[in-house]
Amino acid sequence: MSALLAGPYGHPFHPILVTVPIGAWVASLVFDIGSYVVATPAGLEQGSRWLIAIGVVGALAAAMIGFLDLMAIPGGTRAFRTGLVHMTLNLGVTGAYIGNFFWRGAGAGPVVPVEIGPLTLSTISLVVLGVSGYLGGKLAYRYGVRVAEETTQAEGYEPG
Repeated sequence: MSALLAGPYGHPFHPILVTVPIGAWVASLVFDIGSYVVATPAGLEQGSRWLIAIGVVGALAAAMIGFLDLMAIPGGTRAFRTGLVHMTLNLGVTGAYIGNFFWRGAGAGPVVPVEIGPLTLSTISLVVLGVSGYLGGKLAYRYGVRVAEETTQAEGYEPG
């Protein structure tokens, strides 16, 4: 059943799903920066907040499928440890964006341009997301998780 939910072997769903939060959160940062350069930034501030929410929903969907992928990796291997760090970073980033969403909504209305605190949190979150994305790429391209047959994944699947 988990293989059905995680996607066909060789073409897992997790890498497809992560495009939603990545795209939404990058666009949110662009809107945040844009709120400093346009004459009427309220629409960009509000759009940024919506993009953060869309990214969180997408991240939670990607996390559920990613967890299924992680559970298919043998424990005690380099690939599993890399997957744990990848997951932990992603959950931390998602938590930061949830906090960022509520931080932005704590005021009496849209603050224009976006306050420096939420802007900084978004920037740091995207940097951490980039590190996590690097690890996700390592899982797919170096260790072949859910892409290559287990017999070709010896380096990542050997206990280390």
